[in-house]
Amino acid sequence: ADLRSVLITSVLNLERLEVDLFRCSWAAGRRGRAAFLSAAALTAAAFSPQGPASLAAQCPFAVPGDPKVPVLYEVERTRTGKSFSVRSVKAIQHGKPIFTCQASFQLSQGSPVQHQFTMPTVPPPEELMTQEELIQNFLQNPNLAERYRKHLTKIQAEDVPIDIKPVNPPNIFSLEPQEPKQLFWVRARGYIGETDMKVHCCVAAYISDYAFLGTALLPHRQYRIKFMVSLDHSMWFHAPFRADHWMLYECESPWAGGCRGLVQGRLWRRDGVLAVTCAQEGVIRVEEPANQSKL
Repeated sequence: ADLRSVLITSVLNLERLEVDLFRCSWAAGRRGRAAFLSAAALTAAAFSPQGPASLAAQCPFAVPGDPKVPVLYEVERTRTGKSFSVRSVKAIQHGKPIFTCQASFQLSQGSPVQHQFTMPTVPPPEELMTQEELIQNFLQNPNLAERYRKHLTKIQAEDVPIDIKPVNPPNIFSLEPQEPKQLFWVRARGYIGETDMKVHCCVAAYISDYAFLGTALLPHRQYRIKFMVSLDHSMWFHAPFRADHWMLYECESPWAGGCRGLVQGRLWRRDGVLAVTCAQEGVIRVEEPANQSKL
């Protein structure tokens, strides 16, 4: 139950080979691959005196990477200033870059210019069911179609180091289009504690990718997904937070088209403070429905 044995000792545990060269021997499967690369790349970049201000990561679609091979992270000290520093990270496998990340870091500074959106009003996490409990309820339904049963069983078998409580879980029996918005209570599974804020930011990078791009599919539930992968993932850190405490993840998709989808997200602390803003674009390919005969 201690997160240190799950994420901190795997995704965030990098072996330093040289001053700006790191290796992560743990490799993620296909699901969660982008989240793993983002979190590990930010960890490599975080060998800096400042705390993370933003993360912009881009993953080349043509080179998805080998989930069974360790990844090398090469850090370039792009800029080191008094207030802001920039680090560029290149993830390498088989001698080729599979992922690039640019992170900027800022020393803490005060300013009278402050504002934020208002956090949505939702039930607290204590009143909601976990994703595992929701799936178990669906699996107990004897009328559940076999393809849904297989899909849910596959999700249930995954060892995801995140606690998730959907605020308005979709009805899996309905193919009716939904508004491209969803809300989750999320937190890292286990205990991290009061540690370097950069650790919580790296864990949040992992959390933020989970189910994010799926928001763009809610208005198109009549289609079966053939292929879906993230192209780039960006994050901006605004306020201190604990990744092992419940945070509300507000996700929405303002646009989809041309086999691509755009999603935006906000991670809120329980006290209503906006902690993180996220954005992601991904490739979405679906199976076209067969033309029905008019005879």
